[in-house]
Amino acid sequence: MAKLKILIFSGWYLPGYRGGGPIRTLANMVDRLGDEFEFKIVTADRDSQDTKHYPGVVIDGWNNVGKAKVFYMSPDKRSLWDIRKIFWSTEYNVLYLNSFFSYFTIKPLLLRRLQLIPSCPLLIAPRGEFSPSAFGYRRVKKLVYTMISKVFGFYQGATLQASSKYEESDIRHWFGSNTKVVIAPDLPPLSYASKSLTLEREKIKNCLKIIFLSRISLMKNLYGVLEILSGLKEKIQFNIFGPMEDKEYWIRCQKIISNLPENIGVQYHGNIPHEWVVDVMGEHDLFFLPTLGENFGHVILEALCAGCPVLISDRTPWRGLEAKGVGWDLPLDRPELFRGVIQMCFGMDSIKYKELSNRAQEYGFQAVKDGGAVKRNRLLFQYAIDGASD
Repeated sequence: MAKLKILIFSGWYLPGYRGGGPIRTLANMVDRLGDEFEFKIVTADRDSQDTKHYPGVVIDGWNNVGKAKVFYMSPDKRSLWDIRKIFWSTEYNVLYLNSFFSYFTIKPLLLRRLQLIPSCPLLIAPRGEFSPSAFGYRRVKKLVYTMISKVFGFYQGATLQASSKYEESDIRHWFGSNTKVVIAPDLPPLSYASKSLTLEREKIKNCLKIIFLSRISLMKNLYGVLEILSGLKEKIQFNIFGPMEDKEYWIRCQKIISNLPENIGVQYHGNIPHEWVVDVMGEHDLFFLPTLGENFGHVILEALCAGCPVLISDRTPWRGLEAKGVGWDLPLDRPELFRGVIQMCFGMDSIKYKELSNRAQEYGFQAVKDGGAVKRNRLLFQYAIDGASD
């Protein structure tokens, strides 16, 4: 039986990393399902904010990247006419758009609406863009485009992918209860389950190493972390890792860092290669990410697999962590609860911490090995095909 051919448009893809979770989600899908489906990805020839294209790749042509074929588009080859030529020269069964608001989505949809490209089943993954916090960022532009797209039928016949029941609710809020929505969770890389944590580093009582590892941007809420830490008297080492996405936001963070009490030591380490993430997580006692909203939160899973307990907001699919004994998910309007957890972890001895760390790692490994998530992603494309024939 011939493989289904999936043509994907995504603003960024490997070797890019500044696009965050959507890149990892797509790469993990290709890695885990690439033997069953033929993935063809059209993306930018450079990472977000970069002025030069990726080295060592064919620009405006197809490249073999892992289990996918990738077409890296240069900025001067992204017109409607150029994109239309890719459609007409590429064989595919399903069109999969890895965003709702990206111009890598809008342009193909415009061509589709004008009937300038072949008709086929359409699958769209908003990647959390309709969560209240994400939609609130540049809200007016997003609201105008959403209304226009509905009026002109850009998404007519489309199937939308939600990564969780929470995202499904966000999507239906904007598009109604009759919208075709399929829940297929983001897939983590299977390689995480093969990593083992060697707890050579002992958790010292009355000492705490906290890590923030994410993009420096409003949504990730580093400023909120610093505000919470500023109210603590315990001696804490706080290490920040991640790409500088929003420089103005970082300036705000630097101002509060300069006013932190002496007991809070802060160091920004910049970005690190993705393959180092789990190891770096394992060198810390607590992962702290009071995010304003996550569609999935790959970095949360990475922390768990490293045996690093997580302290996060309740705006991710990772819920009920305290009851599972692997971390905490707390409301952002209760900063005192976050401080209470940090104080408790600060006073935790090595024995209790090892128990917590081992539970966190086992929980992470079970999430990686979840066969149900793989099955739902496998069926996702068939749902899109069946939906198109309704």
